[in-house]
Amino acid sequence: MSSESDGTPISGPSGLPTEPTAGLVAGGMALALELARDAASHDEVPVGAVIFGPSGERLASARNEILGRSDPTAHAERLALTAACARVGAPRLPAGSLLVSTLEPCAMCAGAIVLARVDFLVFGASDPKTGACGSLRDIVRDPRLNHRVRLLPSREGDACGELLSAFFRARRG
Repeated sequence: MSSESDGTPISGPSGLPTEPTAGLVAGGMALALELARDAASHDEVPVGAVIFGPSGERLASARNEILGRSDPTAHAERLALTAACARVGAPRLPAGSLLVSTLEPCAMCAGAIVLARVDFLVFGASDPKTGACGSLRDIVRDPRLNHRVRLLPSREGDACGELLSAFFRARRG
């Protein structure tokens, strides 16, 4: 078993990364919701994402910035992944990393999550139109890929969904 103090990922008896604590997941979702609200205040679709390393340290966080950057790929998850990889100085995150997002990632973000080797994913609201983590497709758990992500439950699905619904209701007038 590895230890936190030497910087190696904590692993269980099987050698697999240890599941993040409920407190870390809840705290991550609270922060992701704050970021999503900030996105909405900038007329962006309210999505926020936070990435934690294997010891629970926050590696990066981001919100949607598609309009602000005039970049269709500036999704919260992708921006957070880019920042987290830059922080660790590698194209892949350490074993045991967790990504928390307020919305089920799309195909682009799900692919990036797999490529970055995120081990755990929590998302709030499901996305039946573009969700690629179980709703429309399931890229993160596709057995044909060389890495699979473990989905963990969120207790904030309703809050995340309501934030998105309210945003789109207001836009429709």
